[in-house]
Amino acid sequence: MPVPERDANGYPVLPPRPTLPKLRVVSQECRGCHLWKLGTQTVFGEGPRAARILFVGEQPGDKEDLAGRPFVGPAGRLFDEALVSAGIDRSSVYVTNAVKHFKWRPSGKRRLHEKPNAAEVAACSFWLELELRLVKPDLIVALGATAAQALLGQAFRITRDGGRVLDSPSGHVLATAHPSSILRAPDEAARREGARRLVADLKTAARALRS
Repeated sequence: MPVPERDANGYPVLPPRPTLPKLRVVSQECRGCHLWKLGTQTVFGEGPRAARILFVGEQPGDKEDLAGRPFVGPAGRLFDEALVSAGIDRSSVYVTNAVKHFKWRPSGKRRLHEKPNAAEVAACSFWLELELRLVKPDLIVALGATAAQALLGQAFRITRDGGRVLDSPSGHVLATAHPSSILRAPDEAARREGARRLVADLKTAARALRS
């Protein structure tokens, strides 16, 4: 496929009738912010167009950056386990990230995650808004503070309003912890409690779809 034309902001000019597969291809040529220089590739969302629930994480991690797929690393495994416990079939949901490139800094031979800033999240909202427009989910689940604030505003706090279905310009949103934050908990007891709360919030999401 030829390299697509880009607009003045560095975004690829979209095909006349965008579809998720077409967007996945053209997103590889995005230059909307500098993170394309760090990431191996754009990690676009995946899942069925008719998904009733859409999950938004922060950004791809090291494993996702290399694989080109969201939630396939250690946090992805915890996410899959939580979905099973909550009775949600991953093949029926759409999974993506607020930022589509891996932001990292070197530490020896390792690539350490760095939190994307507000400008980087805002630049990548171009893609997230397109995904939301095409999928039209009944419920959006924001995994972590970056995703939650991208959808609900900078004042949102998961510790205060997480686990509840809220209205937003993007639709109904429920925010919960990102699986990676659970993996970073200081001890096994804290990790178990974090996983329990994540499953509880996902069960709330599942009930919301049935109501």
